[in-house]
Amino acid sequence: MIRLPLCVTLLLCAFLSSAFAAEPAHDANLVARGRYLSVVGGCNDCHTDGFAPSGGKTPEAEWLTGSQLGFAGAWGTTYPSNLRHRIGAMDLATWKAYARTLTTRPPMPYWALNTMSETDLEALWSFVHSLGPAGTPAPAALPPGKEANGPVVRFPAPPPESASKH
Repeated sequence: MIRLPLCVTLLLCAFLSSAFAAEPAHDANLVARGRYLSVVGGCNDCHTDGFAPSGGKTPEAEWLTGSQLGFAGAWGTTYPSNLRHRIGAMDLATWKAYARTLTTRPPMPYWALNTMSETDLEALWSFVHSLGPAGTPAPAALPPGKEANGPVVRFPAPPPESASKH
């Protein structure tokens, strides 16, 4: 009689420990590569408040948490998203599919993300996941003609199509 409850207890403990196990450690080389890509790819320039004005001296604990600074132009106003929330909520396969098909409004250079190598996408995902969640969501994008409540960087209207042809 005592064996059955002991077996059930051991199985239950094994199940619960695997269900609540911490996320596996990320490959240190991939994390380092992802950190490098986030810097040279300019991710922090928009997605980390104060990164560019501080000459890149913002503490890493604050990286990629999004921004309340809007980018306004003919498309409306966009805000750099909190990548630690967005990418952090994705598994690797979902992230890769997202990165390959993402199109956004300016100034996000989504085409650069679309063309990253598989290894670079894995590295960026590993780095963001290694940082863990932090910060708050960025404001929602605004349509053209709706003014932002906070600070914005204003982009001039693009040149007329005829001016860009030689």
